[in-house]
Amino acid sequence: MTYYRTVIMRLTCMFSFILLFGAAGLVVFIHLQDPEEIVHQQTPVKQSDSLHLSEYMPTELQSTDRRQSSIMFAMKDQQNSEENNSIRLHKRRRRFIIKKSPILISINSSILNLPTLKSEDRNNNKWKKLYQIQRERKRIMRETCSKYKSNNRRIITPYHVSRIFVEDKYRVLYCEVPKAGCSNWKRVLMVLNGLASSTKDIQHNTVHYGNYLKRLDGFDHKGIYHRLNTYTKMIFIREPFEKLVSAFRDKFEHPNNYYHPVFGKAIISRYRVNATKEALRTGAGVTFKEFIQYLLDVHRPVGMDIHWDHVNRLCSPCLIDYDFVGKFESMEEDANFFLHLIGAPQNLTFPKFKDRHSNEERTTNKITQQYFAQLSPSQRQQSYDFYYMDYLMFNYSKPFEDLY
Repeated sequence: MTYYRTVIMRLTCMFSFILLFGAAGLVVFIHLQDPEEIVHQQTPVKQSDSLHLSEYMPTELQSTDRRQSSIMFAMKDQQNSEENNSIRLHKRRRRFIIKKSPILISINSSILNLPTLKSEDRNNNKWKKLYQIQRERKRIMRETCSKYKSNNRRIITPYHVSRIFVEDKYRVLYCEVPKAGCSNWKRVLMVLNGLASSTKDIQHNTVHYGNYLKRLDGFDHKGIYHRLNTYTKMIFIREPFEKLVSAFRDKFEHPNNYYHPVFGKAIISRYRVNATKEALRTGAGVTFKEFIQYLLDVHRPVGMDIHWDHVNRLCSPCLIDYDFVGKFESMEEDANFFLHLIGAPQNLTFPKFKDRHSNEERTTNKITQQYFAQLSPSQRQQSYDFYYMDYLMFNYSKPFEDLY
């Protein structure tokens, strides 16, 4: 009898140990799963546009703009200090499991120190028009996010802000979108930061490889939180097909000691029939059709690149609510309006010069049409589908009439 009692006790202890071990494993699994997939089921916070012109805006818009959303590290209700203390304790415990815990943040607009028009500019029709354009762009972006993405709060990781450059003096966050004026925007940020007196003095390699500008993911969580919540966040985008052709021309139609051996060789090897040894050795001479084959292949022989990735992936506009959305097609007007809003020096304007291959014509809509004419209707449709969210979110028209 004693023997059976001992066996039962041992089995009970073993069973309890297995349950505890399983529970601990489940906790670790939950915390280590991909943050992109963690969605917190909370009621969305109403937002307002962040460029305040309250003195001439209608009363209902003024009241809307006062309801600014706050960035939160918490769960649903944080109304008193007791709850805040418990949340801080909870987050301390999480650090034992994950060294760098992600930042929980609502879809937000900056709530402090937002740029406003000077009093003498508030009756200026030009500034009013540009401001209304901004409101409309932000409205379309938000509605697209609400329709196709989760409105619930999600987790921001350092990855999500890795393309965002920081300028602390004028409190600017700029998300870099390649082939949409990013080189010249970095020059402007360097001048604002006092690193150069003129954009013309800054060479291409200094811009991209000098590491003079700070990235947002280089700050700790407190620094990221503070800047996302108080700095003016801006993004400049470009018509997706035009941006793609610009990237192809830059990286594959000119000598390049990175894109040819890394991307060119893999593309030619996979998609070119009877490729020559020279082409396979150098990776030079990739055609636009071969490039599109690579882009649309779900089993690409080499990964994606920031120069042709979706803006949605580069800058997470459904996760980070950008205060200013500029377009390459209206770059000069949009850029100088932004500089005016943040109070930049009056002698600083957005540079017009072409950063690379200055003797070559810029990629225009006409040139883009010529490149895409080389593709079959099916390839054009698949390419449009590939960038569909960018077309929708930033309100670009279909580039070809036969697309659906």
